[in-house]
Amino acid sequence: MTRWILAIAGLLLVTVVAGCSGNKTVATLKGGRITQNDYYKEMKNSSAGKQQLQTMIISKALENQYGKKVSSKQVDKEYNKYKSQYGSSFSSILQQNGMTTAQFKKNIRTNLLTKVALEDNKKVTNADLKKQWKTYSPKITVSQILVAKKATAQEVIDKLNDGGDFTKLAKQYSTDSATKNKGGKMTPFDSDSSSVDTSLKSAAFKLKKAGDISTEPVKTQYGYSVIKLDKKPAKGKMSDHTAELKSKIYAGWMQDSTVMQSVISKVLKKADVSIKDDDLKDVLAGYVSNTSSKSSSSSSK
Repeated sequence: MTRWILAIAGLLLVTVVAGCSGNKTVATLKGGRITQNDYYKEMKNSSAGKQQLQTMIISKALENQYGKKVSSKQVDKEYNKYKSQYGSSFSSILQQNGMTTAQFKKNIRTNLLTKVALEDNKKVTNADLKKQWKTYSPKITVSQILVAKKATAQEVIDKLNDGGDFTKLAKQYSTDSATKNKGGKMTPFDSDSSSVDTSLKSAAFKLKKAGDISTEPVKTQYGYSVIKLDKKPAKGKMSDHTAELKSKIYAGWMQDSTVMQSVISKVLKKADVSIKDDDLKDVLAGYVSNTSSKSSSSSSK
């Protein structure tokens, strides 16, 4: 989340610059003053200023076309996911990146609007589904006993091989407070899950049937895990997983700059954007090819 916050924080640097006119004083100092015009001229020629104007235009276009399809409840739900995931450090992460709760929620809303725009402008084909199906795997359920040292993990494995009870050993040994009192049971995950350690995920999917236990300690970023496969559903038929496959496809497209550039271009075309300042005529050049001509015609009016 930190990388994402850093990226969007840069878009909040000049929220009042675009549209400023007149000669109102922004700051005074010995030897002179800085006016809104001075500030505007500097910012519109900076990459940060141009990026902010681009973001403002895109956000307004998305809001105008899809605003009714994203509710405040959806925004709050996403916000609470981040808040829960990062716990007590969440507020400090926002503060460190110069963001308020309101600003973070605004960016969550823009992200949700972008998803709606993607789904409206690019449909999933049967060919897309078949391609996704090739690498699809249902969510599996795994229990783990997490310890700090490899030797301790091996000790647990030895006890399990001697008939030890996994649930009792999890309560006795595991350092994972979220699962130790639940027999070590983790939240179900699939091969694409980003919330599960890569090494643990890889080891889990190598287990064949329910009840199988890792034969050696699994090194993760948190320590060493002993894992037990609880449930591994059969892949089944593609038609039974259409909704999940579509969700994965759209998630992948959201990370594809080429796809998203095409979607935003369509949104901006519908918005009929007209840039009034010739110095900013190319601010949407990456999305709309005829921005320059629209700007010139607007300026001559």
